[in-house]
Amino acid sequence: MKNMSKNRVFWLPALLILASVSLASCGGGEEKRAVRASEASVPVRIEKVDKKPVHVSYEAVGTVRSRLSSVLSSRVMGQVLTVRANPGDRVGAGQLLAEIDNRDAQANMSKANAGLSEAQNALQEVEESLRAGEAGKAAADAGSALATSTYKRFQALLERKSVSPQEFEEVEFKYKAALAEAKRAEQALFATHARRRQVLDRIEQARAEVTNARAFLSYASVTAPYAGIITARHVDAGVMSAPGVPLLTIEDNHNYQLEASVEESHLSRIKIGDQVPVGIDALGQGEVKGVVAEIVPSGDPSSRSFLVKVRLPMSAGLRSGMFGRARFAGEQHEILTLPESAVISRGQLSGLMTVDQSNKARFRLVKAGKRYQDRVEILSGLQAGERVVVEGLDRIQDGSLVSMAE
Repeated sequence: MKNMSKNRVFWLPALLILASVSLASCGGGEEKRAVRASEASVPVRIEKVDKKPVHVSYEAVGTVRSRLSSVLSSRVMGQVLTVRANPGDRVGAGQLLAEIDNRDAQANMSKANAGLSEAQNALQEVEESLRAGEAGKAAADAGSALATSTYKRFQALLERKSVSPQEFEEVEFKYKAALAEAKRAEQALFATHARRRQVLDRIEQARAEVTNARAFLSYASVTAPYAGIITARHVDAGVMSAPGVPLLTIEDNHNYQLEASVEESHLSRIKIGDQVPVGIDALGQGEVKGVVAEIVPSGDPSSRSFLVKVRLPMSAGLRSGMFGRARFAGEQHEILTLPESAVISRGQLSGLMTVDQSNKARFRLVKAGKRYQDRVEILSGLQAGERVVVEGLDRIQDGSLVSMAE
């Protein structure tokens, strides 16, 4: 019994040691499998960074303005009767916008019409006198011709003493009277023609006066010179208007342009007809394609800048006074760029995942610059030749083993 107790005491520690070794062996295997699992590479897309030539754009800010804007004013003095338009109203060409009391013009119009009517009546009278004069002249010419032939015949008879001197004198008197009547009829007809010319001149003058009076009368009605939108109203009904006093402001709402201020150092690279990306923040529609329409030849001496006008395409909601940016083509530079998908934003900081020589991803802070379409300029924190993860960032973390995705 004693020997059996001793054997049990001897074997118990041995069994405990053996169990511990077995457990240790099992635990070591699980750790190795975990290490091997952690070292499995994650397939991602990797790009080798290199400098690439890009055109660095120059951004100029400006204001949207209509290519055609007009301040409508009165051309006559008078009280404003009605104003039929308000800011924001869209109007058509020739639409009545305001009326001014101009009774003097109406009186002048009536007077001019009366003068024209009088001259036209005078012309009718002269035409009748002309017809009568032409008939009188024809009769006088016929009488003169008859008297002349009779005079010559009696003159021959007198030479043959076939008629008495008294009879010849009577024929001679009638002959001279017929010649005088023909002369008088001719002069009267000439005078009638002269009167007709004068009356025609009076009619032309009366018509000019009517045209002038009609134009003066039209000044009492202020109409839209073209289709557009009213941007300002300067008067109300009841105000006394005078020539040159602004009434309304209208602009063409179908033709807008961005008037941007460009520094003189960039002006030589801008040409008429260049296509320019333009961004209007208020529209929220991204950039639109504009065309350089005009470069104002004189600059601002205080800012050393020139005004460049960029014609904009038709867009709903575009208004004068809106803020805009124009990106003009600049010089070509070689810079480091990466796809936007490679940049990790953490608050105000920017970073990316580089791949070291052991193919492990390493997070690194960088300084990002301008965007060029779908790529971002890297100003600092990265060197040419390094490898960067550009796709698959959601599957890795700092220290992850990565491989090039197939």
